[in-house]
Amino acid sequence: MTDIYSEIVEIKNKGEDTALVTIISTTGSAPGRTGAKMLVKADGTTVGTVGGGGLELQAIQEALKVMEVGKSKRMAYNLQGDGDSGMICGGEAEIFIEPILCLPALYICGGGHIGLALAKIGKLCSFKVIVIDDRPEYASEERFPEADKTVVCSYEDVFNTIPVDRATYVVIVTHGHKGDEAALAGALKTPARYIGMIGSKKKTAGVYDRLVERGFTREELTRIHSPIGLRIGARTPGEIAVSIMAEMIAVRREQSG
Repeated sequence: MTDIYSEIVEIKNKGEDTALVTIISTTGSAPGRTGAKMLVKADGTTVGTVGGGGLELQAIQEALKVMEVGKSKRMAYNLQGDGDSGMICGGEAEIFIEPILCLPALYICGGGHIGLALAKIGKLCSFKVIVIDDRPEYASEERFPEADKTVVCSYEDVFNTIPVDRATYVVIVTHGHKGDEAALAGALKTPARYIGMIGSKKKTAGVYDRLVERGFTREELTRIHSPIGLRIGARTPGEIAVSIMAEMIAVRREQSG
């Protein structure tokens, strides 16, 4: 029999997400016992069981949703013939579904002063930090020892070469307007959860106009956080990095900020 906890370690080492389903209480006749566990992988396959049947099928479906939103969920099921599980065991069961997610990736486009500060804060806030710059001296392990990876690449091409999913955060703080616009155009073609670009309202408006000319819609541009960061009066690179991270955390925890 496969050990679920060993399987969790193996899945996380592969950089994949999963969810753990546990029966926390039962009454009457239920297909699974209290404490039974089942691991649901991102592709819907499972390890272990919580009793099979309609209850297990619904648990798998809910576990996939939990992985997507990243929030634990507690659910009660009526196992009567006319209940919500489609089973006729005659009892009730309560389950707890816990997402076990890999660290979200933070792509920092720009290895300047703000990127330097943000990389440090990103590691403290449990992000996988990847720094990207088109200048080798600004995207190096020596400059960013805390980064998980540094990438030297043109901003026009970078999002064609790196993996981006719905848990990815993209911060654009390059050394010029052209770099910002190029990185932003690439980021908008990805499913990234957060896309932020530094700049004033005037600069942002100009970049938006040019992106519309390139075929992007105004609706697509509403995904962008720009000017980036929460309004806390930040001025120094470190303070700006704090404001950016605060906004990212608000998105991550689904708060208004």
